[in-house]
Amino acid sequence: MDRGIIALGAALAIAIAAGAAAIGIGLASGKAFEASARQPEISGKIQALLLTAIVFIEATAIYALVVSLLLIFAY
Repeated sequence: MDRGIIALGAALAIAIAAGAAAIGIGLASGKAFEASARQPEISGKIQALLLTAIVFIEATAIYALVVSLLLIFAY
């Protein structure tokens, strides 16, 4: 296969996943800040849930990185 097309596919895969992860983390953080402002007494629980959500969102970006690296080095 053409190396240029593979490199373009890898770049698009990581770019789209990283952009989506950034948007997802931004939205989750914004909602967590709103919830903490409305109910400060449960901010610790909200923070724990936010960190769990961020971990899962970042995992999708890491999977995209792995796919991109496989595209680059396997073909």
